[in-house]
Amino acid sequence: MTRNPCASAEEITMRPSALDAATLEKLVSAAVAAPSMHNTRPWYYRLDPDTVTVEVRADAERVPRRADPGGRALSISAGAAVFNLRVAMAHFGWRPVVRLTPRPSEPDLLATLRPDGGDPGHLDALYEVLWRRQNSHFPFAGERLPHRVRAELTEAAHADGAALCFARPEEISQLLRITEEAERRNARDHDLSGPQGDGRARDLERRPTVAVLTTRHDRRTDWLRAGQALQHVLLVATALTARATLLHQALEWPDLRWALSDNRRAPDHVQMLIRLGYGRSAPDAVTGPAAVTAPDAALSPAAAERSTPGAYRRPAAPPAPGHRHAFRHAR
Repeated sequence: MTRNPCASAEEITMRPSALDAATLEKLVSAAVAAPSMHNTRPWYYRLDPDTVTVEVRADAERVPRRADPGGRALSISAGAAVFNLRVAMAHFGWRPVVRLTPRPSEPDLLATLRPDGGDPGHLDALYEVLWRRQNSHFPFAGERLPHRVRAELTEAAHADGAALCFARPEEISQLLRITEEAERRNARDHDLSGPQGDGRARDLERRPTVAVLTTRHDRRTDWLRAGQALQHVLLVATALTARATLLHQALEWPDLRWALSDNRRAPDHVQMLIRLGYGRSAPDAVTGPAAVTAPDAALSPAAAERSTPGAYRRPAAPPAPGHRHAFRHAR
């Protein structure tokens, strides 16, 4: 949506008095397209019609308790969904007003977003990219990420309160060894034997590029910020035709997660390892709103077309109606 340049200041700053069903469908469709631990999508949404506020609430039953006893992965997943909601609201010309954990008395309430007037910022440019995000399971080509791309990804993380650092070769070897140990543990543990990240450490290219996403503190609000920063990085990478793999295996084991920080240049808290590079599309890549279904279903396994570098494709189909129950109206 492009704002009318002839609109009056009063029209520009006006908040929506209501969100119609079609707009809600598109907002939820965008949010559900966010990545989540083991593709569980451990959240649901509720609309407060009095304040026209979208609430993002945790659905802890959808996450294996042993895999995420403290709720860190749940919060990061929800943070990624919050970022997608921000992008979608900006697409409709609104500036999203976000509050994280706004009511301590309601621990399942992770965030609220209220569409407001004013300048929506640059996030609108990422709306089309939501449907082209690539999670690659394949080895990447030997082409390295240019300095300009690394700088843009680093800035994307910084804009949402996190830091992104590209690991040096000797650090990468250590990070992958720890990830392989987590994979061995997960293979032995029935409760953690689900999908092992987007890719296995031993199946990667010989010299992978690995970025480490960190936060200064390790509170719930930091996890939610890390999720927003993670999705921001992934969408900017997609816009720049790069592919990504989330290596979260070691983060599910407290001792291995702390080991990821050993000998690092900054004493921050590791929230995600991201492998980045160039290569072919994954068969389960998000291809548009039609690929988004109910929260209890997986993303469409249909093979995605390889995107044209720099091209932004508008989804060919409207949001699937099957995910309506992801949105619950406040009573």
